[in-house]
Amino acid sequence: MAKVEIYTTSYCPFCDRAKALLRRRKVKFEEIDVTDEPELRAEMVARTGGRRTVPEVFINGKFIGGYQELKALDEARQLEPLLAAPD
Repeated sequence: MAKVEIYTTSYCPFCDRAKALLRRRKVKFEEIDVTDEPELRAEMVARTGGRRTVPEVFINGKFIGGYQELKALDEARQLEPLLAAPD
């Protein structure tokens, strides 16, 4: 199973949607809450090439995008193959 990381904040509705989508797919993920954590937010910005919004999702270290991109992959049936890859 793939390693899934998701950068979030405690007040983000799109973060909640992304986590709910992953849970519906029975995907284990590491949540990295950047609320009040400037070092973690800076790490996220660096890893995403400058994106400052949340959520930001990585699968096996590959940047996927935010909720809209995650949802689009799921709807196109392209998420499952990414999740099946070993980490």
